Amino acid sequence: MAALVDRLGVGGHSGPGHGQNGEVSTTGQKTTNPKRQDSTVEGDLPPRERLVRAASRLFYYEGVRAIGVERLIAEAGVTKATFYRHFASKDDLVVAYLLTKDAYYKQVAEPLAAGHPPAEAIDLIFEAIAEHARERGFRGSPFLNASAEYPDADHPVRDLVTTHRNWIRTLFQDLLTRLGHADPESAAGALLMLYDGAMAAGYLDDSTAAYETLLNAVRLIRSGS
Repeated sequence: MAALVDRLGVGGHSGPGHGQNGEVSTTGQKTTNPKRQDSTVEGDLPPRERLVRAASRLFYYEGVRAIGVERLIAEAGVTKATFYRHFASKDDLVVAYLLTKDAYYKQVAEPLAAGHPPAEAIDLIFEAIAEHARERGFRGSPFLNASAEYPDADHPVRDLVTTHRNWIRTLFQDLLTRLGHADPESAAGALLMLYDGAMAAGYLDDSTAAYETLLNAVRLIRSGS
């Protein structure tokens, strides 16, 4: 699976912390110190990109509420004026951080959905999720983690989380429709729940033991059994 995604050219090397920070690994390699690797290249990046990368590391590993603007400024190596030139508030940076994650997950999943028969595409997407959850440093879904820190369902962060999950649901429903499933809408909802559960279980449980259980459940749902 990792080699397949690499061949598709969707490894996400342009994103922060390849294989870390809530991103799907496509190389099978373990990154021993993602922060050190990021720091070797970030000094030459524009200030906004440095802020988003710093947010990606800190928000994912330590939580959104735990990180203040001063910490972000220090990690990114920018001034407070520069921060507020690009982001009106920390919440705006949270949205920017999640947008990079949304783009990254689409970059991995959409070519799989477009380039393979629907049953195979569904399996490959979940295999990528399962591999992702088995990586060292995995902390669950960046979207579910962020939503837990924003109880207001109308907040822009929650709106973005909803948009991301709706994209996943629609992707699965389209694949199931192409597959000729008897009830693609309900099955897509079930696959979305498995997607969420795989992200949580990968952090909380023995992800290796859960691997086969996840893939077997996916096959049962997509087959209509």
